Amino acid sequence: MKQCPNCQTNLADYVPSCPHCGVNLAVAPPGLAQQAWSGPQEKSGKATASLVCGILLCLSPFSSAAAVILGHLALSEIKKSAGRLAGQGMAVAGLVLGYIGLALLPFILIIAAIAIPNLLRSRMAANEASAVGSLRTINTAAITYSSTYPSLGYPAKLRNLGSSGAASSSSADLVDSVLAAGTKSGYAFVFTGDGKIPSTGYSIVATPVSQGTSGQRGFFTDQTGVIRVSANGAADANSEPLL
Repeated sequence: MKQCPNCQTNLADYVPSCPHCGVNLAVAPPGLAQQAWSGPQEKSGKATASLVCGILLCLSPFSSAAAVILGHLALSEIKKSAGRLAGQGMAVAGLVLGYIGLALLPFILIIAAIAIPNLLRSRMAANEASAVGSLRTINTAAITYSSTYPSLGYPAKLRNLGSSGAASSSSADLVDSVLAAGTKSGYAFVFTGDGKIPSTGYSIVATPVSQGTSGQRGFFTDQTGVIRVSANGAADANSEPLL
């Protein structure tokens, strides 16, 4: 309802002129007039989500698309609410950050494409160096074991070099428990004794747990102390010595 500004008569919104005094009135199209919201405003959840997704572009570039979509939905929702919903500023901020994230996405992908392979190669190189160090540790521990328990010679199993309390022939406390379990820094270690008592020989094969990811090269050593390497796959006694 509206009032005539001249005679104060109550009139319907769609009446073009006052029938009493003839004053022309502004007409609101039937069905489109919306009364302004007079209650407390609510924050638009979509606007908040848009801003959060926009801020997260530094952690997850793909959240930028969500920020843009939610921002547009929030602005549309706020406009239709006739003042019931607030948060237009947050929605706009989310949109701006989202579009910035989408603009930066190609550069981020290019940087990731360059950096990830380099990080993977560095990780494999570190794991390979650790595997070589572990083989040297086992060789030294095996010699110490044979000196400590001459009636047994070299250990029959890798876990005989580990620790489970007081040192003994079954757990000599010569290597750490992780290495004694047979897996360390992306490599698996298989210790094979010669089955003799006293033992006069053994062999150890170290292979990547995940070929091409945790490591690339395979290694081999035995009672001679020489570490041998294979560029791909498991190494053996015929592989090239590690320089």
